[in-house]
Amino acid sequence: MRILQTLIFSVFSTVLMAQDSQIFFQSHLKKFENAKFYTLSIAEMLPADNFDFKPVKEEMSFKEQLIHLCENIYWLSSTYIKEVTNPLQDNKNRANEMDKEQVLKLVTNAYDYALKAMLDLDEKTLSKEFNWSGGKMNKFQFLNLIQDHQAHHVGQLIVYLRLNGITPPKYIGW
Repeated sequence: MRILQTLIFSVFSTVLMAQDSQIFFQSHLKKFENAKFYTLSIAEMLPADNFDFKPVKEEMSFKEQLIHLCENIYWLSSTYIKEVTNPLQDNKNRANEMDKEQVLKLVTNAYDYALKAMLDLDEKTLSKEFNWSGGKMNKFQFLNLIQDHQAHHVGQLIVYLRLNGITPPKYIGW
């Protein structure tokens, strides 16, 4: 009887964990889709003539912030989520070579690339660990890192808009 109880508990726990991981993936994907839309909304608001704006010389320009954000999304999604070579590795985009339309296309492509990587992710690999900054991080943590990093730079972009007298769009999150 004890073996049967243990077996039933094990099956029930596995079903609950699978449901939890599906809830996680669906909420994470929705959040990242919203982040894409929000980032593009912010990027579209600043006139092309102001894309090289930076509040102080030590900061990245508005355009450089967007490109950095995109390069990071590609890097983390390819290297740690898909476990493939970064498609931008040999062709990093430089801010001074891109106009506003090219940057907007890069933003769209970066988010789409990451969303596809997340959709294709086998949940059984979420616990796979990688060396990171002298420690270890798993794929679950990298998904959060991708989200946190892009949110950090979007926050900076909002400040750049305000410094240019532009009210940012209403926040879109979950």
